[in-house]
Amino acid sequence: MILEVCVDSYTSMVTARNAGADRIELCSALNIGGLTPSYGLMKKAKEIEDIEIFAMIRPRSGDFLYDDNEFETMKNDIAIAKQLEFDGIVVGILLPDGKIDLERMRELIKAANPLDVVLHRAFDDAKNPMEDISELVNMGICRILTSGQRENALAGVEYIAHIQQKFGDSITIMPGCGVNVDNIEQIYNLTGCTQYHLSGKVNVGSQMEYRECIQRMNTSTNEFVVERADYDLIKKAREVLDKIG
Repeated sequence: MILEVCVDSYTSMVTARNAGADRIELCSALNIGGLTPSYGLMKKAKEIEDIEIFAMIRPRSGDFLYDDNEFETMKNDIAIAKQLEFDGIVVGILLPDGKIDLERMRELIKAANPLDVVLHRAFDDAKNPMEDISELVNMGICRILTSGQRENALAGVEYIAHIQQKFGDSITIMPGCGVNVDNIEQIYNLTGCTQYHLSGKVNVGSQMEYRECIQRMNTSTNEFVVERADYDLIKKAREVLDKIG
């Protein structure tokens, strides 16, 4: 049973590794769904050598329809991930009609070679993505991260179970979004999936003492929200998976 933890800082990465994560999805701006990590964070992350690391390749927040400049940016970021010898990348591109952009996905897989390539939750925004899974397998996608096209993996468990039953022998189906220690065993029992994705993050609070700027500049208090991976939440999820498998 594989536990993947999504983090957006080196501190959270260390916590996740120590709590029993098998693999890291490294990104920035996890609070908006995750973006491409900075070069500095990617380079720092490589100081930890005893865990798999996959880099998110997402040039901006919002939808997954990218213009030519954004697409070139993604290829440049992939080149950095290759240079730093990451284990893989996590990416997804859609067409205006909502279908998965298979042509551009092939280009990114070619650019990433020999790194593994994962299709992230653009799959959940896509139109009828199940129709494209066989082609995704053929082009070399190793794993699909999905909440079953619903707001979280537990809500989408029926869809996840269906694609796991139909395609699980040829590609890894990994439930993610809202997965936690309280529902991970239930999701396993309903889907049979053997890899799980979670963040296990909590608000640890800002250490800033000076906060007069909130009133003076009408600054949102969200600037003082600092989220980090939580050792206990991840460790407990690890223990559940170990009990299952």
